[in-house]
Amino acid sequence: MADQPVPASAASSAHLPETGVGQRNFPAQGVPVIHRINRLGLWTLYMKEVRRFFKVQTQTIWAPAVTTLLFLVIFTVALGREGRMVLGVNFATFVAPGLIVMGMMQNAFANASFSFLAGKIQGTIIDYLMPPLSEGELMLAMTAAAVTRALLVGLALYAAMLLWPDVHLTMAHPWAVAWFGLMGSIMLALVGLMTSLWAEKFDHNAAVTNFVIAPLSLLSGTFYVIDNLAPMFQTISRLNPFFYVISGFRFGFLGQSDIGDTNMAVLNGAIGLGVLNVVLALVLYRLLRSGWKLKS
Repeated sequence: MADQPVPASAASSAHLPETGVGQRNFPAQGVPVIHRINRLGLWTLYMKEVRRFFKVQTQTIWAPAVTTLLFLVIFTVALGREGRMVLGVNFATFVAPGLIVMGMMQNAFANASFSFLAGKIQGTIIDYLMPPLSEGELMLAMTAAAVTRALLVGLALYAAMLLWPDVHLTMAHPWAVAWFGLMGSIMLALVGLMTSLWAEKFDHNAAVTNFVIAPLSLLSGTFYVIDNLAPMFQTISRLNPFFYVISGFRFGFLGQSDIGDTNMAVLNGAIGLGVLNVVLALVLYRLLRSGWKLKS
């Protein structure tokens, strides 16, 4: 039996590519379209968060820098022009690095603890959950934005303190400045994101800031060396991760710290902070995967 002729329209359509004009080829359900890392989505969310806090930079960058700088002014005036010597330098030079990294950590927390909470309260949390971003990408973008704000506040504080006549900051160990500043900012950014997941109103966020973050910052050796404390309080201080961030950051500038008598003690503190951040990141990742207080 002879083959039947094929209509011209059918023949032309049979040879059209799957992605031809007028056709849309969608993948099956459950088949990923974006493989590995969604770089565009990651960068977009990061820039969205950076632009959010940069639009109100007077409130998010300059105001915290000025507030932290007031601590230096008050203590310098209170102790007089000569001041006292701590770790071989005058008190203003001693306290300046601690104030810089304290401002960085507090603003990393403030930035990270706002986004999810504001989304839940304003009903815009879907804007974080609907885009094709994995939990790891979401966490990375939000943490990177918080660290960016912390670095900007730190640079503003550093520049302002260089102008203060009693402060003389030279980097004895640049690696320590970079590592402890980064680890401290990441740690508070991760804690801020966890707080943002848990909190249901801004009062909850303020409670964590006032009763957890502020006391741990101020009682971590920012204004004193823990050798002046009683043995029991020295032990308590060494259980505070903020102590290692502030003392390690100070070690980067002064070449001395109260973490220990050797540089190895500072290095052990640096490794410990890195391990702590890995643990916090894993906990946060599991919370995001479960959708705790975001999807339920």
